[in-house]
Amino acid sequence: MIAALSLLLLAFLPQTLALAPILDGGIRNYIVRFTQYKPADHHRDYLTSSSPRGWSWIDRRNPASEFPTDFGLISIEDGARDRVVREIEGLRLVKDVSLDMRYSRGVLQENGDRVEDLVLRKGKRFTRMSWEGDWETVEDQFAGVWNSTTGSLGKRALMMQRSQVTSMFGADSLWSKGYTGQKVRMAIFDTGIRADHPHFRNIKERTNWTNEDTLNDNLGHGTFVAGVIAGTDSNCLGFAPDTEIYAFRVFTDSQVSYTSWFLDAFNYAIASKMDVLNLSIGGPDYLDLPFVEKVWEITANNIIMVSAIGNDGPLYGTLNNPADQSDVIGVGGIDYSDHIASFSSRGMSTWEIPHGYGRVKPDIVAYGREIMGSKISTGCKTLSGTSVASPVVAGVVCLLVSVIPEDRRKDILNPASMKQALVEGAAKLSGPNMYEQGAGRVDLLESYELLRSYQPRASIFPSILDYSDCPYSWPFCRQPLYAGSMPVIFNVTILNGMGVIGYVESPPTWHPSDDEGNLLSIHFAHSEVIWPWTGYLALYMQIKEEGAQYSGEIEGNVTVKVYSPPAPGEKSRRRSTCVLQLKVKVVPTPPRSRRILWDQFHSIKYPPGYIPRDSLDVRNDILDWHGDHLHTNFHLMFNMLRDSGYYVETLGSPLTCFDARQYGTLMLVDLEDEYFEEEIEKLRLDVQSGLGLAVFSDWYNVDTMVKMRFFDDNTRSWWTPVTGGANVPALNDLLAPFGIAFGDKILNGDFSVDGEQSRYASGTDIVKFPAGGFVHSFPFLDTSESGAQNLLLTSGLSKEDSPILGLVEAGKGRIAVYGDSNCLDSSHMVTNCYWLLRKILDFTSGNVKDPLLFNPSTKQKDPLSDSRFEVWGTKGYNLHVRGRSRKLPGFPVIDLGRGLNSTAEFFPPSRPKSGERKHRDAWGNSYLGLFYDDLDTPVLVASHWIIPAVIAVTGFIILLGFLRIRQRRRRRRKSSGHPRFTNP
Repeated sequence: MIAALSLLLLAFLPQTLALAPILDGGIRNYIVRFTQYKPADHHRDYLTSSSPRGWSWIDRRNPASEFPTDFGLISIEDGARDRVVREIEGLRLVKDVSLDMRYSRGVLQENGDRVEDLVLRKGKRFTRMSWEGDWETVEDQFAGVWNSTTGSLGKRALMMQRSQVTSMFGADSLWSKGYTGQKVRMAIFDTGIRADHPHFRNIKERTNWTNEDTLNDNLGHGTFVAGVIAGTDSNCLGFAPDTEIYAFRVFTDSQVSYTSWFLDAFNYAIASKMDVLNLSIGGPDYLDLPFVEKVWEITANNIIMVSAIGNDGPLYGTLNNPADQSDVIGVGGIDYSDHIASFSSRGMSTWEIPHGYGRVKPDIVAYGREIMGSKISTGCKTLSGTSVASPVVAGVVCLLVSVIPEDRRKDILNPASMKQALVEGAAKLSGPNMYEQGAGRVDLLESYELLRSYQPRASIFPSILDYSDCPYSWPFCRQPLYAGSMPVIFNVTILNGMGVIGYVESPPTWHPSDDEGNLLSIHFAHSEVIWPWTGYLALYMQIKEEGAQYSGEIEGNVTVKVYSPPAPGEKSRRRSTCVLQLKVKVVPTPPRSRRILWDQFHSIKYPPGYIPRDSLDVRNDILDWHGDHLHTNFHLMFNMLRDSGYYVETLGSPLTCFDARQYGTLMLVDLEDEYFEEEIEKLRLDVQSGLGLAVFSDWYNVDTMVKMRFFDDNTRSWWTPVTGGANVPALNDLLAPFGIAFGDKILNGDFSVDGEQSRYASGTDIVKFPAGGFVHSFPFLDTSESGAQNLLLTSGLSKEDSPILGLVEAGKGRIAVYGDSNCLDSSHMVTNCYWLLRKILDFTSGNVKDPLLFNPSTKQKDPLSDSRFEVWGTKGYNLHVRGRSRKLPGFPVIDLGRGLNSTAEFFPPSRPKSGERKHRDAWGNSYLGLFYDDLDTPVLVASHWIIPAVIAVTGFIILLGFLRIRQRRRRRRKSSGHPRFTNP
């Protein structure tokens, strides 16, 4: 019955989308992870004897096949997937089954335009290079550029002179002492290298992990990275010319890779006992667990991993994985003026959002603009990007490793001790905040001095939080603490240089420097086990009620004691005390009218599901993945609100968990999750009692969402949006007690209010509003019918007045609704609407009615009601994420659940079936930074007038599907094998 219904539903999708999953053959590759390392044949025989049907083993012919492995690669037909996965995951020696993810790499052209911008953003990608040029061309262009007035080189030519990056870090000083990277094994995971390249004196091994039969670099990136690390050409010197280079070719000439290729290459790096590994890759999907956990295993085996943080700047919350992992040295990029490069991704890490707070990343920054490196065969060129800054740091690391005598290296050097040397030796830059620069610019000589006298210890990064240090301590320094506020969270990393595993010996403690410090209450959460080499410590800071009128600064230290098991030859545990210095600013509790509460709890972000972008004008970025947090893609709005005298707090729990009497306005912006019935009722009472409510919605149109369905080459599966730009049906549930509802139009256009120009970018309309309210309408294009696939083909559309802004009093409270959040979101903002937000907050928080917004001509004498609403409301609910079988959590003062950085149970390719639910923990969450249940697969339910038509075509579709499947099976039997399933 369910299978038949699925076929019926597919009949109503566009033909190219609906029939492809049925007729494609539906065979995909999966990674089976085992609990033990065994020869591949042993794993194959184990699966064959335990689960003999519905899958095929794929042999992997690469250098790692000589060693035991912890995974196998199999192919499964989609029709048998659920059964086969369930059977295999039930086996005692199987850890889990995951899709073999496909990664793609993109580069930028010389003018900065992204080559891959027309390609859908999905899965992990190779970190993009932001500029590419030829050294000879650049040198000729600026040769002899002399300022005749000052007798000095022009600034551009000066930058060219400075691009010999090794001299800028003082590498020659260590060379003169005899340190050149000798006896350091450097693994470069990239596009390969040529064996006879004249720039390298020590290429030890080249390995190929792709399905192409070559070891050479035909793209140039792998050669360039190797040149920055170990090049010997005088025009583009590397940092450690005597480093032993091990080139891992993990990307094809078409810039494609797979998780299984990386897993094999990682296993080989462990078996080959690499010292340092550079990985200039990254992407927004940090839940490819086989990949992420193998990175943990890499660092646990004492391999220092350096990775690019990503080229998705200047947007915040855009850190790429694996550089966002605490055990990896994540590198951002700067220019020669010590400014953060515009392309460099910014923090915070988003694993912990929404209930926690992200960690500080990048760890450090290095020069990443117009850096000199080696060409494919000979000569030098310049490249830019964090994928260039990463090998700069990797070269520094190789040079530093060679400083320690070879027989003592493993006793002193590890991923934590190297990171300690880098972040403690870094030079903090003036201007960028901690989520832009991390510890600052890497300083080779300072780190060298630290390592010379290094003794194994644990430490905290960052080790200081100083509210008087602005802008470095942004956003904390922008808003002081006060009594009665939501806890302010500061999440730091514990670096344990004493051992791969460690433990917190006793609860962290707060030591104020004077009596006033007792007004600060800190609740702590920390890693149960510090592994590998790193853990987290989260501070939840609040001012006690007796400090409601206090104004001043509070200083003191937080200490946490860490221990690790004895090292070989030692008898007693290794112990260390970590210290975090605090200096916070405190002000008297602000009046209610100046306090705003931002709802973070109901925000969902990729990767748990396909959350589409808010502005459909932006065709190069299909996913809403920047965190939707006050301090990521809404950071400019946060700064504006602070400049306007508002205090903004973050709500990381349901609407039942705050005291509405303390706040002037609750802001609901671009929310995707649903609301409990208790939340709806409580909000109704809160508003009636005087709480202001400001709602910024976004588009929601079922037909457009269906058209946005696509086949993802990375996951080899069909992706359907789980909601629109915002979850309008859920918002309508929340607003129903007030007689307010949004519609399903997708409106686009420019409008002006009293000279203020604004852009309405894929916003929705208001279809219900109570009498007595004020509603503003403007002429816009309705692009609902054209949808996401033909948004630019709007020449035949006419503009019609559509209501988009409504303001009304409800009891003692006030409500303002607006149909577009793009003007507050810095990700793809065309124009901001901060002027409108200020006027809205004046109304909702202070009952100040601006004459422009409360013009008598806009007052509704009768309720606004659109006849489309009832029909659309039913239609809309068939696609968005339905309610979950979960209990409303209670309201503890602080409930940390599983902790901020725990590991998710995640199976990337599988789409949860409709009806499957997971109970939430005490926060109402199932996982750390996601804190959301598995999202339901959207299902279209045909209305009664469609069913006869469905039945009429069902037989034909089923017959056609079976015929095509049989044809494909015959072709497969005739062919020698499917190229997609073979990894040489």
